[in-house]
Amino acid sequence: MKEITPRSGNLRTLGRGGCQTGVVQTPPPPEAHGSELRPSTGVGVLHLFCRASPDFDVPRGIAAVEGSVGSGTQVVTVAMLGHRGDVGFMAIAADLWALRDFQTRVQHAGLDPVDSYVSLTEVSEYSDGVPDEIKQARLYPTLPPEGKEAFCFYPMSKRRSSAQNWYALDYEKRKELMFGHGAVGRKFRGRVLQVVTGSTGLDDYEWGVTLFGVHPDDLKECVYQMRFDEASAQYADFGPFFTGMVGTPAEVLGRATGS
Repeated sequence: MKEITPRSGNLRTLGRGGCQTGVVQTPPPPEAHGSELRPSTGVGVLHLFCRASPDFDVPRGIAAVEGSVGSGTQVVTVAMLGHRGDVGFMAIAADLWALRDFQTRVQHAGLDPVDSYVSLTEVSEYSDGVPDEIKQARLYPTLPPEGKEAFCFYPMSKRRSSAQNWYALDYEKRKELMFGHGAVGRKFRGRVLQVVTGSTGLDDYEWGVTLFGVHPDDLKECVYQMRFDEASAQYADFGPFFTGMVGTPAEVLGRATGS
């Protein structure tokens, strides 16, 4: 991962994005649970894609996000394009119960999940020689990156067919292919930030890939160019793509209702 810097002012006061001003009563926090569930390294990541129900209330939605952020959960809010939802969230927390609490908060505000993805941050097994600073940024990212509001998420797996089985390759060959794959991505430094999280045994695919770009065509060109390297062309299977724009909770949630 490169250039991971916090986006300043991610949570603005009510009244921006067409939301109502004034005092908003925060939804009651979910009932406390007795213990935490944390990965031994890294943090949990929940991509949650929602549709606004007729009962959705924008101020309550903003309060739900702010309540989780105030409890230590990072939340990226995304205005979705297309039929896969009105609002997208990328929530990051060390404790998986905190991610469940976040989901409960937004559902109580009237947002109905229509799709989701669960994963954990990780350091690639092919990252020997990568500086510790970069490894820590991959395990404990700070998002969203400044100036990159174009958003795309997709899951992917490595192919295991009889003719193209990634897991039948020896380690050195896999490492060589992944180095070439990464070299393509590094050409987009400054234009695209790629966040790859692991989901083997946690969701339907093996990795979740989140892209933040300066322009939407930066994302399109990055994914297109990566299709030509051998690791993708021969061994990658892709899931559905989710596209939108990163904004403040007020901007994103206000647009979900047309307010």
